[in-house]
Amino acid sequence: MEMTQYLDIFLDESREHLQSINTQLLLLESNPEELSIVNEIFRSAHTLKGMSATMGFADLASLTHVMENLLDAIRNKRAEATPEVLDALFSSIDHLENMVASIGSGGEGKRDVSETVALLELLETGQQAPGDNKNSHAESGLEYDDYEKTIISESVEQGFQVFEIMVTLEAECLLKAARVYMVFNSLETNGDIIKANPPIEQLEAEQFNDTFTIVLLTNAEAESIRKNISSISEVKSVNVKLALPHAEKSGVSIPGPAREEAAENIPVAAEKSTASSSAGSKTIRVNIDRLNDLMNLFEELVIERGRLEQLSRGIKKQELTETVERMSRTSADLQDIILKLRMVAVESVFNRFPRMIRGLAKDLGKKVNLEISGAETELDRTFIDEIGDPLVHLLRNSLDHGIEKPSERIAAGKNETGTIHLRAYHSGNLVFIEIEDDGGGINRDKVLQKALENGLISQVAADSMTDQQIYALLFASGFSTADTVSDISGRGVGLDVVKNKIESLGGSITVDSSRGKGTTFSIQLPLTLSILKALLVKVHNEKYAIPLSSIIETAVVESDQIQSLHGQDVLQYRGKVVPLIYLEETFNIPSKDGCREERYIVLVRRGDKTVGLAVDSFIGQQEIVLKSLGSYLSASVHAISGAAILGDGEVALVVDSSALIK
Repeated sequence: MEMTQYLDIFLDESREHLQSINTQLLLLESNPEELSIVNEIFRSAHTLKGMSATMGFADLASLTHVMENLLDAIRNKRAEATPEVLDALFSSIDHLENMVASIGSGGEGKRDVSETVALLELLETGQQAPGDNKNSHAESGLEYDDYEKTIISESVEQGFQVFEIMVTLEAECLLKAARVYMVFNSLETNGDIIKANPPIEQLEAEQFNDTFTIVLLTNAEAESIRKNISSISEVKSVNVKLALPHAEKSGVSIPGPAREEAAENIPVAAEKSTASSSAGSKTIRVNIDRLNDLMNLFEELVIERGRLEQLSRGIKKQELTETVERMSRTSADLQDIILKLRMVAVESVFNRFPRMIRGLAKDLGKKVNLEISGAETELDRTFIDEIGDPLVHLLRNSLDHGIEKPSERIAAGKNETGTIHLRAYHSGNLVFIEIEDDGGGINRDKVLQKALENGLISQVAADSMTDQQIYALLFASGFSTADTVSDISGRGVGLDVVKNKIESLGGSITVDSSRGKGTTFSIQLPLTLSILKALLVKVHNEKYAIPLSSIIETAVVESDQIQSLHGQDVLQYRGKVVPLIYLEETFNIPSKDGCREERYIVLVRRGDKTVGLAVDSFIGQQEIVLKSLGSYLSASVHAISGAAILGDGEVALVVDSSALIK
């Protein structure tokens, strides 16, 4: 069977399972006694192992199998969810994520994980990591005396294999001694038994729980041994691995096919549960390219709809008008459905941050809780793909610069554990994402001093700047207040990149802070970039579209209300001095009119800045399809984000008010 056709599905589902394991491991860290969490992790690991083995990625399947054994030991109380165990599982997830990334980029998912495998197998027995325990070699729980080590060494030199075979009987098994006898009898046909744990006397007296281990000297293959024992009634699971009772043993399990198909410690109920849940699924996976094609076709439909509406208004025939109105309502409903198809919950981005914060806090010697709200808030898929990196920058900044060390927080009268809130919510046609910390806040004077040293502002400007304007300096290119450069921050290549990325998505970012209390970064994004509601305006004989998302209000003012301040035309409006920008001058449109008695003003906002755009007249609101101008025109045209085809076939340029304010 050709597997390449399933590769994309495998990659998507693998990433979902890895994210689920990450999330559940963080929950387990807070609730180490909660076995239901362990079962969730176990199911994800088991599914991932099966998928990997089916696709032929042996290394990935092998590592998940060893993880599975450790998780099974935890849920069966043979091991505990200690910090060392969780660190080992997190390390395994890192390896698995790298393997999946390698497969996604065309590789084979190969990776040296022998050290992690050895650690997982060791922890499975409830022992400490190597270096913490003098019997660190006893990964299977067996301790070998000198005589046994000599037998094993000589046997290996003669070409024999020595396997440690862990057998688990069903909990309901009544005649355990009889099953042990049958297992011994089966193994003795394949080789020599040199050790058992518990000892044979205890096994015959049924003085053990459900699991026992046998050391076998044999020429047989591991898989053959596993199948023979698995065929015995009331045997729940069989795990076969090489016995290497030396301090230098690597911890790598069975070589070749036996390593790839090692025994599964899987309860039948778990497998049935997984199968039934997938059978009941009511979702399908659709390639994003198909959604993009669907969106492009609908954009053309919106353009033609506008053309039909304009024609019907001109013809003024009742039947045509009614038909166009019905078509408009239907296409509006269709538009909502298509837009929702492209919407993805920000949860898919937010979910990866708790693990990142955990690791960074550990590296920095800080204690912090990451609280997430509004993860169900939906954004266009385009934003989901792009917003992750800016949020990583902001979270790292909050943790490194914002949250203080425990001793500093205690000295300041705070809880030693800091809190970072990551929240998302809708407001009108916008989505807001906020990152708020309860750290030390931004040092206003330090920011101002750095800006003066770097020549970003003059002393005269510094004397008149508000706190908000000073905090905005953090987004200047290369600006950093860090005293030392670390792997986390301090190079001055973070916040300016964040700002540029968010503005390229049609959004904006602001920062507010209170010294000693914390800092809040607020990101504002439109719901979608492709179809927007805009106000059409006229400047001489040309039409322009201004997105409604950036408009505060419109006004018509008398010419004598416009004043000049330091060479800049301004307008006194609602108690504020608002600078005016004349679009005819910005876009070099030849003026035929002389002095006008009145001006049409569109007030637009970006962050905390407001300006008035002076135009000749308002045409009205309309839904438009934003079309790119292409890389050549986009680079050479100022303050134009794209173009739209109107109902009459004319092209209106879409004004980028953020660029004008900037």
